[in-house]
Amino acid sequence: MLYQAYQLQSDLMSPFRLMAQSLGSSLWFKDTENSPVRRVAAACDVFSRLRLTHSRPGYGIASVHVGENEIGITEEVVLSQPFGTLIHFKKTDGPAQGPQPPVLLVAPLSGHFATLLRETLRTLLQDHDVYITDWHNARDVSLSHGAFALDDYAEHMIRFIEAIGPGVHVVAVCQPCVAALAATAIMAEDDNPCQPSSLTLMAGPVDCRVNPTGVNTLAISKPIEWFEKNLISHVPMPHKGFMRRVYPGFIQLTAFISMNPERHKQQFKDMYKYLLEGDLDKANTIRNFYDEYLAVNDLPAEFYLETVAKVFQTYDLPRGVLTYKGRTVNPAAIRRTALMTVEGERDDICSVGQTMAAQDLATNVRPSQRTHHIQTGVGHYGVFSGKKWNQQIYPRVRDMIYANQA
Repeated sequence: MLYQAYQLQSDLMSPFRLMAQSLGSSLWFKDTENSPVRRVAAACDVFSRLRLTHSRPGYGIASVHVGENEIGITEEVVLSQPFGTLIHFKKTDGPAQGPQPPVLLVAPLSGHFATLLRETLRTLLQDHDVYITDWHNARDVSLSHGAFALDDYAEHMIRFIEAIGPGVHVVAVCQPCVAALAATAIMAEDDNPCQPSSLTLMAGPVDCRVNPTGVNTLAISKPIEWFEKNLISHVPMPHKGFMRRVYPGFIQLTAFISMNPERHKQQFKDMYKYLLEGDLDKANTIRNFYDEYLAVNDLPAEFYLETVAKVFQTYDLPRGVLTYKGRTVNPAAIRRTALMTVEGERDDICSVGQTMAAQDLATNVRPSQRTHHIQTGVGHYGVFSGKKWNQQIYPRVRDMIYANQA
């Protein structure tokens, strides 16, 4: 009944938020900063934004700067599956560019949409031909399409890599690092001609036994049956995925917010203050962040439960017992794919050492093709967004990719 209760609450509050949005817009006048009218308008704006959405925001990347030139970008669907789409960000105009290495950016399926990696994507586009795994909201996927488990996630990744073709470089961010390493190992063992030229794993839980975080402690505090009984719900009407079992995105978001609730409260207080004072640039920065952060994506129950069990509770990959369609995943099969691991010094979600564990598993990657980087002064999100990502981490990723072109 959890999802049904959430849906009812959302439906009941929707008219009030729409009224607040309309009232706030009608009261927004120039030169009324700090006046009673502006206070009402700002309060209405903040209230109308205190809601979750369930549709993917747009990527909003119309162009990208390549050197001193601005190059147009269009989104192109390469391969569409019921649970995910491979999107190509194609460079369309501007001065002629030399060939750029293809990169598949593998986004997490962990409660948010792939657009959470917008900044990562925009930065990669400067020097690469970029594709992204655009995961769908499970509540919008009909039951007729069947289940979606950890094997299916890895299979989608293999299909996406094959659709791009030989010479692709894979960059996985956070949760998909385990599946990315597994997919690469399976492709290597099969001598697949499309196996990645390089694999970059960023802040991912390859071995959660290393320096456990609060997230890891929570995952092992209850048996998997508890997670299934208390966190899995059926999608209510009128959504396309009616009766599909899901881990609702609003539960995951609640967990994220509960890790630092005071920070989020302060952000909304600051947004009200900036709107009241007329500092719209600062207000819009917060608005844009929360428009993205409050867009939630439901996870298929099978995928969520298997991830909790196999990645966070029984550590199947580092223990050598993870399987893919009945086959044991063997990272030692990886020989031709360069491997880079990236971690954040202050990451309280995936701590230092958990991603680097991939280096110990892929024993047959040549030393000259191995890279590990710990970025000082950043937490989890700073590994793939922000100033240090752009100025210190990305140049290392770019150089590794260009050094290992097929």
